[in-house]
Amino acid sequence: MQDMSAMNRKIIQNLAEMLCRQIKHFNKTEAEFLIRLFDGLLGEQEQRRGGHGLDRVKFRNLLHNTFGMTDDMMMDRVFRAFDKDNDSYVSVNEWVEGLSVFLRGTLEEKIKYCFNVYDLNGDGYISREEMFHMLKDSLIRQPTEEDPDEGVKDLVEIALKKLDYDHDGKVSYADFEKTVRNENLLLEAFGNCLPDAKSKQAFEQHAFQEPKEH
Repeated sequence: MQDMSAMNRKIIQNLAEMLCRQIKHFNKTEAEFLIRLFDGLLGEQEQRRGGHGLDRVKFRNLLHNTFGMTDDMMMDRVFRAFDKDNDSYVSVNEWVEGLSVFLRGTLEEKIKYCFNVYDLNGDGYISREEMFHMLKDSLIRQPTEEDPDEGVKDLVEIALKKLDYDHDGKVSYADFEKTVRNENLLLEAFGNCLPDAKSKQAFEQHAFQEPKEH
């Protein structure tokens, strides 16, 4: 048993070394902690089965319980942003790579990430329809006397006025980047897809502490 855990330790160290060379914002020790946390989330049963990684349900539970996310559409989009190879699992590499932007990304990295989350069909633009779906999803929960769709349409027009620099009726990456650089608060204009400072700090404190010896 001792040999096995020593071997595991070696595998984790090698993987951490490789990952921290590829990924900007974590050092080797932090990458090791994140790999261990990933293994813990995956659970022994999945590891024994040679599981591909975190599935949508496990990942959404983490977003909900750890980062306080409640919007189904946004949680799904964050999962897709992490799952770069589209195999419906977040692998250990995708986990560390995704968290480096999610937790510590530069403004430029976060702009790319948020745009990717909001571009629902991946065509390189955030269209009126996409804005409508995202804003409706986050607003409909608040009951109102008026027709909610009308309120959402008004918001879409306000967002377009703000974001659509070249007035072509949709928001390109260049439009989005320009607007957010001028006004950082618009980074999450269409829904929360990044952690707030408090949950980010709590996650890092939990993730990067030495496990207690029993």
